[in-house]
Amino acid sequence: MNIAIGTTKDRSLYEDALHVRRLVFIEEQDVPEEDEIDAFEQESSHLVLYDGEKPVAAGRLRFIDEGVGKIERICVLPSYRGCGVGQMVMAAIEQLAKTKGAKKVKLNAQTHAEPFYKKLGYEVISDVFMDAGIPHVTMVKSLE
Repeated sequence: MNIAIGTTKDRSLYEDALHVRRLVFIEEQDVPEEDEIDAFEQESSHLVLYDGEKPVAAGRLRFIDEGVGKIERICVLPSYRGCGVGQMVMAAIEQLAKTKGAKKVKLNAQTHAEPFYKKLGYEVISDVFMDAGIPHVTMVKSLE
């Protein structure tokens, strides 16, 4: 498996990221497309993990404050869950955040994924809230 990182200007990579996001969020979880594709697409770095030529996982990173990266849209195709793909994506996106100067990263995790992020060193800093009809919590991790 290999990981590619780019921006919306990297059309093929960005289209592959959107493809995985559509399959996971829009089709599988019934998130409305207008909630999934938002105004932050242009300012974000997009990451895609490939199994050969096939895009199987995606995520994005943007900065919300000086030294604070926000990890968003982490998704893995169902047949690739539970075999380390999510960990690979998170390691790559955290490394990208570090190289861009992040001291910490935040994310809004779906509550069913909270145990996964806790294993990676994230801690919950919010109460449960609804986003696109799905319960979430905000989590944070220091990169120092």
